[in-house]
Amino acid sequence: MVEDFGETAARNSNAATRFCMTLMAEPLELSWHHSGATSDFIGEYFSRACGKDIDAIDARHSISYMLNEILENAIKFRHGGDIEIRSSLEAETFEIQIRNRIDPETARTFQAHLKTLLEREPGELLLERIEENALDPDSTGSGLGILTLMSDYGARLGWSFASERVSEGVELTTFASLRLS
Repeated sequence: MVEDFGETAARNSNAATRFCMTLMAEPLELSWHHSGATSDFIGEYFSRACGKDIDAIDARHSISYMLNEILENAIKFRHGGDIEIRSSLEAETFEIQIRNRIDPETARTFQAHLKTLLEREPGELLLERIEENALDPDSTGSGLGILTLMSDYGARLGWSFASERVSEGVELTTFASLRLS
């Protein structure tokens, strides 16, 4: 069974500039440190592929930020296995798909979180979460990164959960699209 939340359709065509990478689970144990280095590398790669109408420095920052937020979550919540990153740039649109495996309980919790997230206006929810975090400095899992991407960056996000594609856990594919300027 596949269950989708948000916008999961890619819009970039096969003519787009593409870059794919797999972060192998073994022998290197993945950690959040890998997220920043990978995100910066891909941001730099695509900033050099931007057309003359796009500010390359801003593009590098925006791509790196978006990728880092999503990749950190993939690393933090993964349930073994590799993490696949597929990215593309066509005209002003940068898209990524990050695929990893999570455990069924994490999938259920995240799906409930997404239902709430997608019902509300992202800017409003972002302010609420910032206030909640200020009142409880020990809180975790606030989703500020995803909310910032939606509210401040105008990113289109989607998630696809597929339980029959992996022998253990749930395959999660996160989709993100960002218009560069």
